[in-house]
Amino acid sequence: MRIRKPFAAAFVVLLFIAASLGLAPNRLPQYKQSDKVLHFVTFFLITLCFYWIIETNRRRVIHFTLVACTVALSIGSEIVQGLLPNGREFDPYDILANVVGSLLALLACSWYHKRMLERRRAARNYQMVPGEDQDIELGESATDQETGVMSSSELPNVTEELDNWDENADDWDDDQMPESTPTTKAGQEGSIAEKRSD
Repeated sequence: MRIRKPFAAAFVVLLFIAASLGLAPNRLPQYKQSDKVLHFVTFFLITLCFYWIIETNRRRVIHFTLVACTVALSIGSEIVQGLLPNGREFDPYDILANVVGSLLALLACSWYHKRMLERRRAARNYQMVPGEDQDIELGESATDQETGVMSSSELPNVTEELDNWDENADDWDDDQMPESTPTTKAGQEGSIAEKRSD
């Protein structure tokens, strides 16, 4: 497992900014605006950075990000904000905005990660023949393509096989025939006579 330092640094900076704005006393002027978009964007960016910190397999990254960002940070930050004496109140809609932003970032990262791995595997295992404009593996111009399987009309039937069978043909080459087995009757009789004389 390797840690990607630029993403880790971006995550720490974003987390510090979000914590300082979200947990500090409310000093910004209120114009009856909703802060749900700010929660959504913040957790979208935090999850986006967190997903790419650890270089491991895709399933582990998804699970780790889901637990750390979507559950722990999205819900935990709002609970901590409600417990601190900073003049802010617990708002379940803030949690909803946090979770939705985090989930959307997780889905986008997971989709891109899957495409990136597929492209890497394709580049490693397959190279197009130079001069060809179409990729047969992707189904482009697959007409008149030989399959390597003979159709039933091309296969010889039993009668044709028997007609073409030569009983005098050798079943194997002379160099493949075992030396210990006698090949003719005369050879067999000679070996029997040798055994009797011993």
